[in-house]
This record gives sequence, C-alpha cells and structure tokens, in this order.
Amino acid sequence: MEKSNKLKKGITTYQLFWPMVGLALLLLFNLIFTNSFFVLEIKDGHLYGSMIDILNRASVLMLLTIGMTLVIASGGIDISVGSVMAISSSTIAILLSGKMLAVNGQQQFVSNIPVGFAIILTLGLAMLFGLMNGLLVSKLGLQAIVATLILLVAGRGIAQLITSGNVITVYNEPFFFLGGGFLFGLPFSIFIVGAVFLLIMLFIHKTPFGLFLESVGINKVASRFLGLNVQTLTVICYLISGLCAGMAGILMTSEVRSSDPNTMGSFIELDAILAFAIAGNSMAGGKFSMTASMVGALIIQTMRTTLYSKGIPPEIMLVVNALIVIIICSLQSDRVKIIVAHVQKYAGVK
Repeated sequence: MEKSNKLKKGITTYQLFWPMVGLALLLLFNLIFTNSFFVLEIKDGHLYGSMIDILNRASVLMLLTIGMTLVIASGGIDISVGSVMAISSSTIAILLSGKMLAVNGQQQFVSNIPVGFAIILTLGLAMLFGLMNGLLVSKLGLQAIVATLILLVAGRGIAQLITSGNVITVYNEPFFFLGGGFLFGLPFSIFIVGAVFLLIMLFIHKTPFGLFLESVGINKVASRFLGLNVQTLTVICYLISGLCAGMAGILMTSEVRSSDPNTMGSFIELDAILAFAIAGNSMAGGKFSMTASMVGALIIQTMRTTLYSKGIPPEIMLVVNALIVIIICSLQSDRVKIIVAHVQKYAGVK
C-alpha cells in the first residue's frame, strides 16, 4: 500500500502529468459533447478532421512557445513576438509581391525574388529584432518587459510602414505549401514545428546550454560567479525567440495568403506566455519542460476550438486566457504556497 502511494505521488509530481490530464479532460469533454470531433476523413489523399485542424492551427503558437519557453526560463519575458510576427509577415509579403506577366500566352504572377531567398531575408530580419531585445536586456540592463514593450509598440508601426498600412495579398503557389500544403497526408506545418522542436531539444539536452539556462534562470548572480557568460546566453534566448516569431509570421502568411499588419499576431504573445505557464513551468525562470510547453499550446488551441464549436464569441477567449494566467501566477507565488502549506498542516495532510 505504501509503495503504491509513493508511486502515485511520483507520477503526480512529474511535470508533464497535469498538462496531459488537462488535455485529456478537454478531449473527453469534446468526445461527449461535440459531435464528430474525433472523426477523420481522407480527401484527395489528405487527412481532415477536428484533431488535424487543432494540430495545424496550433503550429504557429507552438513555434512562439518554443522561443518564449527559452526566454522565460532565462528569467526574462518577450511580449514583442506578435509584433515580430507582423513585421515578418509584412516583409515576406512585400518581398514576394511582383507583377502580372504574360507567360506562354497566359497571365501569371511573377514574384520579384525567389521564395527561398525571401524566407532567408525575413528570418534574418526577425533574428535582428530578437538580437536587439537581447542586447537591451543583457547589455543595457533594461527590464525584459520594458525592453520588449518597446518593440511591441514600435514593431506594429514598422509593419504598417512596410506595407503602407495596406493588406498585401500574396500570389505564390510554392510559398502556399508552407502553411497550406500536405506531406504524407498531414499538414506540412506540423513537420516544420516538429523539426524546430527536435533541433531545440537536441540543443538543450545534448549540449550544456540547457543546464546553463536553468542556472541563469534560477540565479543570474551566482551563475556569473560560476563563470557562465550570462549576457551571451540571454542574447541567444531572445535570438531564438525572434527566429521562432519570424517563422510563425511566415507560416501564418502562407496559410492565409495575405498580410495584415494591423491584426497579424495581435495578442498572441499572451497565448505563448499562457502555454508556458499552463505547462507548470515557473514564471520566475529556472527549471522548465519544453515538451510540457508544447502540450500547453495544444491545450490552448483545443480549448479555443471547443469554445468556437459551442458558439462562444472569440472575445471570450481573451478573457479566459487572462484569467488562467492570473490563477496560475497566483498559485506560483510564495505567499499562496505558504497559505497552502498552513492549510495542509492544519488539515493533517502530509
């Protein structure tokens, strides 16, 4: 009996346990109350269904969550990822814009530059903004929320300047494959996220980076005395966050086949922070689980799909997200932990 209790306690203390329970409860709710939620259909060799839609729609959020997880684990935060998405979206749309030409007697839209080159330039620009955030935090010593707030505000204006405030429609079939294509019957965006996730996981677990990141997140001063280059590590985290935001902007633009600098990535930074927090990661930095963060992103997208299927307005989702962030952050505060410990003590709970 005692051995069984220890086993149960060990399972429940595993960080991935509660996010998985939350996702399972959402799926169970849909199994009971949402018709055809788990139905999968094959059309033209492609899989379709609510589950596939959730994975596809969550791709952008999962990319942002990867970068956000590294930044918050280092003891910072990046609230500019939505604006970087908008800048990247505007940039790739302008770069791929061209003109209609007569090719073999037919009108075809010809881009100014090749798709691959446009993607490289856009990702380079996104990384440049990530580098700027990292330098403001590490070199100038600005608080992370203040440093990234600058780009949150200015970035949206930069995106509007790039497109002159207009919605840019993209006409490029090869580019559309990134966000709307299929590979082995599944949306290609899933494979992009999987590749990025795998590379980051290898970087975290097969190099000292992951250990150094946890050390810096827990105590920057102690890490500096231990000989760690805290500034360089911080810059790397923001650099990766900018890269992930750039990829998310490209992916979203490819999916919707247009770029709107006014709405692209609006409030999505809240979702990325929520995905990190709902996974049981500490908002104070330090130890983290990238896999749990990915499950957190899936929880948010599943919750959003569930609310939409029940006819609940999209605005309610923002309120729900904000409330969840408040609750999770409150539960992680030292004062609440002390209160819970006292309650458990008086209740006789060990």
